[in-house]
Order: sequence, then C-alpha cells, then structure tokens
Amino acid sequence: MSGHVSGNEQLTTEPTRRRLTDRQADTVRRLTDAAVVEVGETGYDGLTVRNVAKRAGVAPATAYTYFASKNHLITEVFWRRLSALPPVEADGTLHERVVEVLREIALLVSDEPELAAACTTALLGTDPDVRELRVRIGVAIRGRIQAALRDHDDPQILGALELAYTGALVHAGMGYTSYARVADRLAEMAELILPEPAE
Repeated sequence: MSGHVSGNEQLTTEPTRRRLTDRQADTVRRLTDAAVVEVGETGYDGLTVRNVAKRAGVAPATAYTYFASKNHLITEVFWRRLSALPPVEADGTLHERVVEVLREIALLVSDEPELAAACTTALLGTDPDVRELRVRIGVAIRGRIQAALRDHDDPQILGALELAYTGALVHAGMGYTSYARVADRLAEMAELILPEPAE
C-alpha cells in the first residue's frame, strides 16, 4: 500500500497503527463491521479474513493490507468498541463508579456470545499487531478503572480489579460462566476487592 496521500485528502488516525485517508478509514470500518456479522454467523472457528472481505465488498488482498489475521481483525473490533465508550462519570460512590466501569467494559460484547468468545480468543493471540492492540486495550482499561477509583488509586486495588476483569473474560471463554453473567460477577468481585466505605 502506498504511503502517498494527495494534499486535499484529509488524514484520519486509526488504531491500525497507520495514518489513513477517509477512504481507507471507511474500508477499515466496513471490514470491522462485516467481521461482527460474519463471526455472529460462523463463530470464531469459521471466521476468515477472506470471507469478511467478501462480505464487506473488499478485495482479500486489500483486507490483508489492514489486518494480518482474523485475531488482528477481531481485536480491532474490541478496541474500537472500547475506544467509543464515553468518559468515566465522576458521580456516585467509589463502589458505584468502579462497578459501572467494569460493567461497561464487560457489556461491550456480552450480548453477542459468538463475538465475545472470538474476542477472548483473539486477545490471547501472539501476532505483533494483536500484541500492540492488547497493550492499548490494557492501558485504556487501566485508565478507566483509575478514573473510577480517583483518590483510591492504590496499585494493589487497581491490579486486583484488572486481574478480576481479565480472569472473568477467560472464565467465560472456558465456558465456566456465560458472557452475559460476566458483568454481574465483576460487580461481585469489585465488592470484595474495594475498601469498605467510611462510616
């Protein structure tokens, strides 16, 4: 893919690690939208970048210039949903804020079981592109939890909440609980991890 952009084309920053024109960004959006539909129909095992490209009306070779693998593509879907969340609200008690943040993150894909399972698998991928997005996702989740903790930003509490979220996703991915139940389980864990409210 050429790096040349004509002077009158507006550049858009995309989480695929490159500067994209509006047209290129639209192609990426079409691919990620198509991936959600495709994985809902085929599941993770049946998902291919080639079939996603066909659904999106994009040449397979073009799709592969943006996404090196199906794990990269699905991780990008999760990253986009996470990035689209509104800023953390400052209202409510510590427990309410933290539970709300964990619930929001858990609910990004919980009502789409096939996509949720695909995200769990994809996020564990070893591709360099997946690793880079996984770091971005981790930083974003940590930032949201820190914003909810505010004055209680204790590294041990933060670490425990991060592990609770990651563990809950893996637990659901292994079939021990449903993705729909993850948000409630996280709320229960937050209650155990957070300090007791002051009297």
